Amino acid sequence: MNIFTKNNLNKLSSLLLKKQCVFAVYLILALVAGFKQYHHHSYNNYLIFKYVYWHTVDLQNLYNNYPEYQDSNHYGPVFSVFIAPFALLPDGLGCILWNIANVTILLWGIYSLPISLNKRTIIAWICAHETLTALFSFQFNIALTGLILLSFSYLIKKKEVQSAFFIALGTLIKLYGIVGLAFFFFTKNKLKFILGCFIAFAGLFALPMVISSPAFVMQSYSDWYHSLAHKNDLNASLTSFQDISLMGIVRRITGNINIPNTPFLLGGLILFGLPYVRINQYKHLGFRLMLLASTLIFTVIFSSGSESPTYIIAFAGVAIWFMLQQTPKKGWTIGLFIFAFILTSLSPTDIFPGQVKEFIRLYSLKALPCVIIWLTIIYQMMKEDFESYLITDK
Repeated sequence: MNIFTKNNLNKLSSLLLKKQCVFAVYLILALVAGFKQYHHHSYNNYLIFKYVYWHTVDLQNLYNNYPEYQDSNHYGPVFSVFIAPFALLPDGLGCILWNIANVTILLWGIYSLPISLNKRTIIAWICAHETLTALFSFQFNIALTGLILLSFSYLIKKKEVQSAFFIALGTLIKLYGIVGLAFFFFTKNKLKFILGCFIAFAGLFALPMVISSPAFVMQSYSDWYHSLAHKNDLNASLTSFQDISLMGIVRRITGNINIPNTPFLLGGLILFGLPYVRINQYKHLGFRLMLLASTLIFTVIFSSGSESPTYIIAFAGVAIWFMLQQTPKKGWTIGLFIFAFILTSLSPTDIFPGQVKEFIRLYSLKALPCVIIWLTIIYQMMKEDFESYLITDK
């Protein structure tokens, strides 16, 4: 019986580590979430995205509130081209295919990472629940995570032009994508990368003009800036579903909504930049991957616009950090990862009683494990020698 059980466990483990199994599960998650939300008429985010295309074609302001969804868009004009194939479809089909496209880009990003196949697969499994959370909201953050990962991987592979394209695409859709520039110092061909960025940004900047007009697109970028500035002013709240960030934790615990973002951002940028002084570590893949993890988490925990579905970005960083820890993993790293999985990933679910979920939300505690892990990453990047890190074992 023990042998039979062990054999079954080995077969199950082997199955779960197959890339095809991961893709099948993610496909099912995308299908189920899209189908469920559409049939429950809970796809307002998708309607916002869809009408970015139609409003661009009709030369209507992209950032007004409209009766079709009674909310406002906060994505850049180039998003109109990205969403076009889905906007042209019936909503039910568009919702499902939109979710499938998002998880496809995410998995493309995960499986592009320069680490062993097993590690990539485990990272995908770790991210699965946060992906599902974002899928129920039809969030582009899923694809954006993939784009950031791709910008890193292609730069490491000395494909600077492709890396520049993914950075430009992510940035011109949602500003978070700009963090891909954090990997600039890891390329030896810096001029090629800079030229690639210039061409990619220029081309994608102008692309929406194909379905609208140059004047409309120029005005839309101005409108986008004002929309984001206004949204940033509204994000700081003691009760909203946003501001799940380090600043949000402090604001909500103290009850002081007037605590500004700037001191946190300055402190965060200083800490984020400290590991760059260790130039002798740049050549080690472990150091580079640790910076990738830091970048993904930093992007979310220092943004007042972060909400629960945004944490697919940060949790990809948590997963990468955990898989970088050397085997056998130390007890404190395992404990910290479990803490993050429970409080960050599972806190919005029914595993937690309603009152506990509300308490976690009201005090932005979903961000807390990610803040601790990010500080741990900075410490490790400043102290450890990454030459001994085993990354690409099979």
